[in-house]
Amino acid sequence: MEIESVDHVELFVEDAEGTAARLCGSFGFALAGRGRASTGLRGCESVFLRQNDIALLLTTATSPDHRAAEYVRHHGDGVGVIGIGVDDAHAAFAAAVERGAVPVAPPEEFGPAGARVTFASVLGLGDIEHRFVSREQPGGPFAPAIEEIGPGSPGGLLRRVDHFAVCVPAGELDEAVRRYQEIFDLTQIFEERIIVGSQAMDSKVVQSRSGMLTFTVIQPDTTRDPGQIDAFVEAHGGAGVQHVAFLTGDITAAVRAGAERGLRFLSTPPSYYEALPARLGEIGVPLDELRALDILADRDHTGVMFQIFTESTHPRRTLFYELIDRRGARTFGSNNIHALYEAVERQHAADAAGRRP
Repeated sequence: MEIESVDHVELFVEDAEGTAARLCGSFGFALAGRGRASTGLRGCESVFLRQNDIALLLTTATSPDHRAAEYVRHHGDGVGVIGIGVDDAHAAFAAAVERGAVPVAPPEEFGPAGARVTFASVLGLGDIEHRFVSREQPGGPFAPAIEEIGPGSPGGLLRRVDHFAVCVPAGELDEAVRRYQEIFDLTQIFEERIIVGSQAMDSKVVQSRSGMLTFTVIQPDTTRDPGQIDAFVEAHGGAGVQHVAFLTGDITAAVRAGAERGLRFLSTPPSYYEALPARLGEIGVPLDELRALDILADRDHTGVMFQIFTESTHPRRTLFYELIDRRGARTFGSNNIHALYEAVERQHAADAAGRRP
């Protein structure tokens, strides 16, 4: 199975128009289309956003029987579908089902000859749908049921989806990784156990041969004190996407632009930056600039990477986003997990303090 891209990400949400306005306002996405009953959608309405190679579809159910309605009832707003770009969606679907994937929707073709789009879906982790997508005309219409009204945002600072972080209940990590390897031909490229104080988690990273589809799969260690991975699984109601990472070529510009639009990022303790020069040496961005913007940095044997995480605005404090800037590095900032974990804990503590009478 040759995976070429993350074709799109579909979020099932209670209010597609409101969610679209927030993503456009804070991340610089642009409205690219809409879908409703009059354009051919059944049981839902969608807003389509673009920025460079990132395509987001925000879907709100108009019928209680639609998958988006069930998803939102169970999880709240979140990532319901990951569109996987392949050369042949028919073949990818057949191979995945033969290897044990649960089918959701058989292959369906849309559009005229020479510009056909094929969708076919199976289940991934939990109830996350993985939709195989093949396009005869790259760069053509997204789907006939979406009435496109503009090109999106070709000049934005976010380039493409870098990876998805998925939390699973304790004891399900190995099986999740096995299924991604066997069904989707992904390869495990990294493994880590992370201990922060009295809490711990285990993670494994799986990636397509193309490097264009990557999942960081994380499970809590229930032999230690409960932590934020346990909290996510409980609040989300099972396995789900904890965050989506967007790749940028200029993280300082992206963070400044986001902050000017009102996007709120997790803060980083000052001690993190005090230790950074000794840990990483020269990294190409002034330390004072990183500190002022709360940007994290790490190095692996191939280069440097920078990353930052947004605060979660989700009512359940589940879904959030990451901005990542890779300057040669291929890993995922494992040395920054402690700083992220501590930052999320501070946000949870502040939320709890705000709820006290």
